This record gives sequence, structure tokens and C-alpha cells, in this order.
Amino acid sequence: MTEKQHRHTSYDADVIVVGAGPVGLTLALDLARRGMAVRVLERDRGTFEGSRAKGVQPRTLEVFDDLGVIDAARAAGGPYPPMGLHVGPFTKSWQMQRPAPAAATPYPGILLLPQYATTALLYAAAVVHGAAIEFGTPVEQCVQDADAATVGTTDGRLLRARYVVGADGGSSLVRKSIGAAFEGNTDEADRMIIADARIDGLSRDRWHVWPRTGGRSTAACPLPSGDLFQLMIPIRPDDPADLSEEALAALLRRRAGRSLRLHGLTWASVFRPNIRLATRYRRGRLLVCGDAAHVHTPAGAQGLNTGVQDAYNLGWKLHQVLAGAPDTLLDSYEGERRPVAAKVLGRSTELYAGLKRPAVRALSRGDDERQLGLSYFGGPLAPLAGQVTDALRPGDRAPDAPAPDGARLFDLYRGPHFTALAFGHHAAETLAALPWPTTGAALHRHTLLKTVTARTPDEEALLSAYGITTDTLVLVRPDGYIGHVLRPDAAPAPGHDLLDALQRLAPPRHTV
Repeated sequence: MTEKQHRHTSYDADVIVVGAGPVGLTLALDLARRGMAVRVLERDRGTFEGSRAKGVQPRTLEVFDDLGVIDAARAAGGPYPPMGLHVGPFTKSWQMQRPAPAAATPYPGILLLPQYATTALLYAAAVVHGAAIEFGTPVEQCVQDADAATVGTTDGRLLRARYVVGADGGSSLVRKSIGAAFEGNTDEADRMIIADARIDGLSRDRWHVWPRTGGRSTAACPLPSGDLFQLMIPIRPDDPADLSEEALAALLRRRAGRSLRLHGLTWASVFRPNIRLATRYRRGRLLVCGDAAHVHTPAGAQGLNTGVQDAYNLGWKLHQVLAGAPDTLLDSYEGERRPVAAKVLGRSTELYAGLKRPAVRALSRGDDERQLGLSYFGGPLAPLAGQVTDALRPGDRAPDAPAPDGARLFDLYRGPHFTALAFGHHAAETLAALPWPTTGAALHRHTLLKTVTARTPDEEALLSAYGITTDTLVLVRPDGYIGHVLRPDAAPAPGHDLLDALQRLAPPRHTV
């Protein structure tokens, strides 16, 4: 397949997504709800059937709220159980996960949601919104020209799209087509069996851990909405990796107790810790996200969450560029998300090392894992010289807070649009005259308060959450991060006024 052979103007989709895991399906759902033609190609014959990634962090739950799948997620999931460390006849119990302050988010706690359930609910929502998802369709080649990207499938088809996004895992064909190196390491000597099965003789009110030295502790976590456990058993480099039900039942009895009976095995795999980061996320019309861009240890429930947020960052930018925004907006995807992945890789590696010495301190989780404090400030869309409030900067996550008429700010943000908030009379006048393009994501305008002096406890909470002390206009991006802060009575730094921000975020030819 050569570039010259396929230069024509017809497209099979606006965007082709390679891979129908949680990350690819998140992107497909976000694009489809924006009215874009999206096609997902998955090599396997169905959605993933194992539990694998099972912790959905508060920030990702906020994403699921915006995408309209939060009710399905909460129905299929449940709270994380307390940890139970078995030492002889004694059990040490503690709560591994600590919730976030409830005022800042409606989802302060991590949700226990096995990957098969996450995949299923995202798949159902993407189909409802019109995404075309093909299973049993391996992609074997991927090229691009000035007009399109083209993928070739093993059944001989050539499919063209404006962009192709690889969410096709650690061995990503799309990443290889980009020419990106996948720097890092895989520890072949560190192996763990992960399996989903029923276990008789084991209570479902805790996450059981049987400690052993050298990182060989066995664990079993009860999964919600059924009677399965996720079983985790480290094995030596030279141990046989027999994944049959009979062999796993015998191994569990040796490691955890002769009274336990494993049966009803639904899925099993051998895990090796990968710690890798792609050197680039984009080349022209080809992009990567999720495990195709970065792979993590399972510690801290970071990998799936980081990948879902990759997709959430990329979806609105693809929409804007296809509507006419500058192509450089897509460069900001790597500029914002790759530093996040690098930081998360370091944190998950640190937590994984702590699993080899199972003490309460090493197994505790908190602010770093929830990803609520993630910020793009100082990145390509949030210059350091931009205006700020007393609490927020461009690139910071826009927190939840009370809004007038009994609503919440997250109610205003929900959907594929930008949101502009006016605090004070002068900001309200600026908001009314704010130019906005007729194409791409819409702008929802809200004058929240005509004065910046609080008259009620809810108004005090709102002003405090956003650090408002003077007339201020706040532009919130479709992914829930601050796009711009404007104080109408203050002169912005040269090159950092509101129109400059719009030129980076939106299509040209603005209209009032």
C-alpha cells in the first residue's frame, strides 16, 4: 500500500480508533456524542472478559459523569473493601483508600469496578451514540498522506479516516507506525498470576492478603455484582505458569489455606510489570493513547484511569480541529498528557515496590492516586503569564461547587461544550459580548453572580472554591479544565488575552 495509491477525498470515518478496550471506547463515545463519524476496530472477537484493572479513581468518575455512564458504573461497581492482612490466626484490618473532601467532587471515593464491567458499559454507551465497532478485525498496516490516514485490515480492506488513534495496547501497531520508541523496561523475572474465580471458604467483606517475604504475597479481592474474586499469586521466574482451574486451586491451597476451594474460573493470565513511555504521541494524522502510549504497574489503580483521561483530553481537540481549529491544538495533547503519564509511571512504580514489603503504610492510597490535583498549568494551552484567581490557574481542574437555583457547577459542565462563567457585573457584560465560532463545540454562558460579595453560604462556597475576589470571567474547557481566566478590569499580559486563548482553542471566523 503506497500513499500515492490512496490519495482521494472519500473517508470511511472522521476518526478510526484501533482497539476497543476502555480507552478506545471512551474516545469513541466522546467523539460519537459530538456527532462525529467514528469507527472502532478490535482484533479480539469480543470485549475483554477479565477483571485486570479494577479501580476507578474520583477524577475518572467525573469523566464518566460527563459522558453519561456514571449511573451504570455505580450500579455495576461498589466501594473498595477494607484490607485484611492474615498473619497466622490474626487479621490486621485497615482501609486502603481514603476519600477526597466531599465539597470538591460528588465522587470522593474510588470505585471498585472490574475491567470487564467498565468495558461493557462504555461499549453500550458508544453504540447508543452511533459509534461503529467491529470485533475480530485485526489491523496489519497503517499509513498516512496529506489528506487522510489509512489502515489495512487482515481481511483485505483499506479504511480511510481524517485521523487514526491507536488504543491498541503495549504492542501498538499505530505507535510503531508513528515511529515512536517505547522506552522503559519489562521485568521478566517478576511474574504474577491474575485470575477471576469463585473461592469457597473466604469472606467477601475484605480484600484478603497472605503476606510472604520477597514480594510473594498472595491476595484475593472480592469483585462486586457477583461472587467472583480477583486472585493475585506471584510466582518465581522458573515456576510453571499453569493456568488451569485444577492447578490454580492447588496453588491457592498451598499459599493461603487448605480449607479454601477455588472453582468457576472465568479468566486467568500471567502478568509481568511493564514500565514504558512512548517518546511521542503523534505524527501527523496518527496518534496514540492509553497503553499504546504508556504502560504501568498495576499498583495504585493508575493505568486505566490515565488512559481514559488521555482519551478525554484528545476527544474534544479532534472535534475542534476537524471543525477548523488550528492543527497545533492536537500537538497540545502530547504536551499536556505525556508529562502526566511520566509522573504517574514514577508513582505507580514506587507503589509497586511497596507491595514487596506489605506494611500498612506501603499499601495506603490518597491524594496522588485520585488525580483530582492534576493540572496543565504551564503547558501549551495554559501559559504561565495568564491571569489567575486566588484559587485557580489556567490548566487547573475546575472543581464542583454550588450554583444558583440549587444546581451544581458539574451540572453546567456536563456535555461536549465549553462553559463560560461570569462573576460580577463587568464580567457579565464581557460574557454577553464574547465572540464565539459557529462551528466546533458550542459555548454555554452563565452569569452566576452579579456581585462578588457573598450573600448566602452557597455563594460563599462558590466564590471560595474558585478564588473569586473581583469581577472575573472563567472559561472552562470541554474536559473540565480551566481554559482561561479574565479579570475585565485588569490588563492581561501581552499575548495572553481572551482572543489569544480562543485562537488556540477554537475554529476561526468568530461571531458574536
